[in-house]
Amino acid sequence: MGFDLGSAMMKLGVLSSSDDDLPHAITLFVALLCFSNLIGHLVQHNPWLNRPIICSLIGLLAGGVILLKSKGESSRLLEFNEELFFIYLLPPIIFNAGFQVKKKQFFRNFMTIVSFGAIGTLISFVVISLGALLLFKKLDVGFLDMKDYLALGAIFSATDSVCILQVLRQDETPLLHSLVFGEGVVNDATSIVLFNAIQRFDLSHVNSAIALKFIGNFTYLFVTSTCLGILVGLLSAYIIRKLYFGRHSTDREVALMALLAYLSYMMAELFYLSGILTVFFCGIVMSHYTWHNITENSRVTTKHLFATLSECSEDFIFVYVGMDALDIEKWSFVRSPWTSLGVSLVLFSLVLIGRAAFVFPISFLSNWAKKAQSDKVELKQQATIWWAGLMRGAVSVALAYNQFAKSGHTSRPGNAIMITSTITVVLFSTVVLGLVTKPLVRLLLPPLIRFNSQLSSEPSSPKSITLPLLVNGQDPPEAGGGITNIVRPASLHHPVHRYWRTFDDSYMRPVFGGRGFVPVVPSSPTETNDQPQ
Repeated sequence: MGFDLGSAMMKLGVLSSSDDDLPHAITLFVALLCFSNLIGHLVQHNPWLNRPIICSLIGLLAGGVILLKSKGESSRLLEFNEELFFIYLLPPIIFNAGFQVKKKQFFRNFMTIVSFGAIGTLISFVVISLGALLLFKKLDVGFLDMKDYLALGAIFSATDSVCILQVLRQDETPLLHSLVFGEGVVNDATSIVLFNAIQRFDLSHVNSAIALKFIGNFTYLFVTSTCLGILVGLLSAYIIRKLYFGRHSTDREVALMALLAYLSYMMAELFYLSGILTVFFCGIVMSHYTWHNITENSRVTTKHLFATLSECSEDFIFVYVGMDALDIEKWSFVRSPWTSLGVSLVLFSLVLIGRAAFVFPISFLSNWAKKAQSDKVELKQQATIWWAGLMRGAVSVALAYNQFAKSGHTSRPGNAIMITSTITVVLFSTVVLGLVTKPLVRLLLPPLIRFNSQLSSEPSSPKSITLPLLVNGQDPPEAGGGITNIVRPASLHHPVHRYWRTFDDSYMRPVFGGRGFVPVVPSSPTETNDQPQ
């Protein structure tokens, strides 16, 4: 987001003016996260509930208790800082998404994913911005200028697919999972890039020159951010392959991977690029090259470390949103609660329309361009994709705070309405829509169909610890052994994919390493020597 790092280092504010209350507030909030994790584990097989819903409901419950204890003064332990979100909470979520992605499915459907995530987001952005501009004039929402309406389009174009991705499994629905997952990441990146571009331009007088400059700036941010992530990912692979930190310390190579991943995000922010795109593609490159250059112990450690950081960040955000929904301070500046609810209804209706405006047309064009029946998106799958993108989450909340509030509160009625409406839409879409997601997916995609759908043959994702060491069912190379000649499955012989594999095997893997191009290092000598005799 191009934030100033100095201000981002400011600690979270607490409700009390005394700094002595900060440890108490953080302790209680961490306790809520532990409780959310425990409840989420106990109900993981529940047909209705999932982790985002659990965290949101616990946040609502905790907010209600705090509101009663404070005699109606406040419902929060901590104040939301959008800079904290973009600097500390978002990077592990997006990096883990890239690090765990099934690359074969992602790049095989890359054009469809980009169409949904980039072109579709732009269509949704236009629908929501124009709809808000036309409909809000009939509601008493306070003063909003053109930049605010465009910002609303970017804010509510950012989807949150966490709920439905917990239902769609890669092994059962690889095509649908890759489309929903890939679109979600590209969508978030596009929304943030759009939001950044809006902040940099004077949009009070829009003309063709400003529009062209806006498009050029958007394209520049998209391309340069992607290239930066790829370069940092390749740098990490080269350093670990040549210096072989794994032969001396697993801790060092894990630390290097984590630090370089975070460095890629911060470099993007420093140069006013899209950190979310940069760290996502850095994660993809690291999983393709770097992850195979490290020891087996490091592979297990990195897989669980990045997934844990991502899950904790998501839980933090959903718990806070639940608590913040009962914030009396924001609601006190709203002229009428019914106005905020009316704005929420309008915004969610625009989300429904904007989503449908691109999912079904783009799916039709994608099916028309594809020859293989297994690569086409059926009508029920299209409905699932449409439903998956209706939920709004952390990115929408953070962008709304950035546009309409400072340090979590505002005194302008128009801004207060936008903040409360955003939280209302996020909670409604997460809890209400999330509750019916599992039954709906079971209805649209029966288990037999989901199981018999196109199977994934990509074995090189960190999602699995053992499969990357196997090649088409063959035994893994012995520890310290040489390079393995990989036999590619016939399903990979797509022209573009075949050209990339040839280039990758001939030029990239010999330099940067990767599956089958480096000896297997079971563990570091340091760990072996430390074992009891």
